[in-house]
Amino acid sequence: MLNGKTVVLGVTGSIAAYKIANLASMLVKLGADVQVIMTENATNFINPITFESLTGNKCLVDTFDRNFQFNIEHIALANKADVFMVAPASANIIGKIANGIADDMLTTTIMACKKKKIIAPAMNTNMYENPIVRDNIKKLAAYGMEIVAPATGYLACGTTGAGKLADENLLLDYILREIAYKKDLTGKTVLVTAGPTIEAIDPVRFISNHSTGKMGYAIAKCAMLRGARVILITGRTGISPPPFTEVVPVLSADDMYKAVIKRKDEADIIIMSAAVADFTPLNVSEEKIKKANGGLSVELKRTKDILYEAASDKKPGQFICGFAMETENLIENAAAKLKEKNVDMIVANDLKTEGAGFGTDTNVVTLIKKDGITELPKMSKNEVANAVLNEIIFHKNI
Repeated sequence: MLNGKTVVLGVTGSIAAYKIANLASMLVKLGADVQVIMTENATNFINPITFESLTGNKCLVDTFDRNFQFNIEHIALANKADVFMVAPASANIIGKIANGIADDMLTTTIMACKKKKIIAPAMNTNMYENPIVRDNIKKLAAYGMEIVAPATGYLACGTTGAGKLADENLLLDYILREIAYKKDLTGKTVLVTAGPTIEAIDPVRFISNHSTGKMGYAIAKCAMLRGARVILITGRTGISPPPFTEVVPVLSADDMYKAVIKRKDEADIIIMSAAVADFTPLNVSEEKIKKANGGLSVELKRTKDILYEAASDKKPGQFICGFAMETENLIENAAAKLKEKNVDMIVANDLKTEGAGFGTDTNVVTLIKKDGITELPKMSKNEVANAVLNEIIFHKNI
């Protein structure tokens, strides 16, 4: 994902410095060239050899180190960087950067770097809440740097409050959002539905489906990484929604319908999974439900066809994509759905195919449009998500 990308990590004197070793490792596994610059104080918390072992690159500390790789080290590294993250960022380094002080390798390099800079503060709560520090952070934001808000929790100093370094996975998400993909969806709003819906039978029991939300969440995340504003309307799942998306939680199909209808005109692209788009309780016979309910009669209301309703009143230029899950006659049934729902594309997958369907990390799909059919091999759901978005972008000529 990050092949050919260079990430510069600036590490300062904080007990949280050890966490950046894990971040560096994650970035290397994604193919990034990771360059680490440490302040002298940071070396009191973690040895530079740790970063050198993880990244395969010399860890830079001394501005005047004669054993360097480039002619003018801080300038060359600043030019090479695709993104520069300072984490943990101490109050001292925040103050230096905010006021243009460049007196070590980290500060001189960041001053020379024209690429995106991400600052992740970590310090004692009282320091973080100090008006001087707050003003310096505001100055960095005003200069176009992105600030990763610290977490709240128990700190190394023994106090509890704001100032804890953000989780490494969140730091990774900030980096991925900046450099993982070409921003070919910038300026576009993508509405994605995902996860199961729940239809109550009585106060205790309900009807649902096997959707885990993995495919919809993968689409939402990939759209976000490609620059889109993402509205994620989701049923209850066991996975965390992707970061930097606007999450709208729902329970029932009617909740889903109302949320989609309310927000659909904001979207340039709507992508809806079959599990939520076509779920109709009456597909289960009332006799079966009555039997399961101890012989008591159950009143079921037919849910509205969300995909059809959204497509029947779409705004000009809007692209609507649905999903179809079939156990037989995949192409024929999906093509019929394309016509019946009046949508632009159907993503069809055969539930009988190994590696496809609910709960898996892979999928095997066929993209069906009015002007053609594209069969895709087994892919990870992230790869499928990008393939779907590629097809939409090609169709819309974005």
